[in-house]
Amino acid sequence: MSTATRPNQPGTGKDAATSATLVQPYLYFGGRCEEAIAFYRTALGAEVDMVMKFKDSPEPPPPGVLPPGFENKIMHASFRVGGSTVMASDGCGQEATFGGFSLSLAVATEAEADRAFNALAQGGQITMPLAKTFWSPRFGMVTDRFGLGWMVSVVAG
Repeated sequence: MSTATRPNQPGTGKDAATSATLVQPYLYFGGRCEEAIAFYRTALGAEVDMVMKFKDSPEPPPPGVLPPGFENKIMHASFRVGGSTVMASDGCGQEATFGGFSLSLAVATEAEADRAFNALAQGGQITMPLAKTFWSPRFGMVTDRFGLGWMVSVVAG
């Protein structure tokens, strides 16, 4: 699709104010959500908008839905990385599996790319080291300690 036909793009006759449609990732961390949020605050400067634990819900889950001890886990959280909102939860006891996608982190400078990439790699696995590519002065892929894939790149200018 060319940029001329994408909604919410300059020159299309539509602007962001006329569309409330968003795609936002909702990640399930299988009991490690609080740890993940703390990690992303340190690694990426994430800012937490809200956290609600299962025990604080105005409607408790039906009996048997949560494993024992999950009442103190996170039912819903929202945090921002730059201008993007990410939602997260511990889920209902299922294991966290992040497959078939990666989150793309676009930064302005090579120094920012290096810092974010190295922070995400702590306890994780580098799948493609940061390097110059034909589309970016710096691009790399890493799977963080929670199994979440990231593509870190410098926006070519």
